[in-house]
Amino acid sequence: MTTHPSRCGWAGHDPLMCAYHDTDWGVPERDGRALWEKLMLDGFQAGLAWITVLRKREAFRAAFAGFDPEQVARFDEADIARLMGNAGIIRSRAKIESTIGGARAVLAMREAGLDFATYCWSFTDGAVLLGDGAKLVTQSPLSAQIAADLKSRGFKFVGPTIVYAWMQAVGIVNDHEATCFRRAELAG
Repeated sequence: MTTHPSRCGWAGHDPLMCAYHDTDWGVPERDGRALWEKLMLDGFQAGLAWITVLRKREAFRAAFAGFDPEQVARFDEADIARLMGNAGIIRSRAKIESTIGGARAVLAMREAGLDFATYCWSFTDGAVLLGDGAKLVTQSPLSAQIAADLKSRGFKFVGPTIVYAWMQAVGIVNDHEATCFRRAELAG
């Protein structure tokens, strides 16, 4: 008999979701490019199920030059048209334009001497926040604060709910359920 680890309920039984949960979600991410990529993907997820984005993640990476902000910031109308014709990604003009704008915002921060990873983790002084493992939280005062700050810097699709989901995904918040095997591993 094979025993399966106790996971967060949202992971379900889909192998892709389980793999994402077990190896990616909630792991503290300290790389600025990866933090930005995950924020942009969470923006694409708005109004959709995460599995939709997850299944298209590699196509997104290919379409958006590996989420290299320097390359994406140079995207123009021809690139937008190319992306709108790409069935491998979510073809929302507003979300595509938001990603290009997000790349430009990251570069503006960099030009002002602010590293994106340092910025992201500055809200918690570099520490991982530990959720209670019981409540299903979709936003917090901190996610509202970060969302407002990101918007003031020109980011879009970064409301408090999207930002909280991103905080969970990149490990700024450890919100694994109390019975989940990853909670203790990541708290450790």
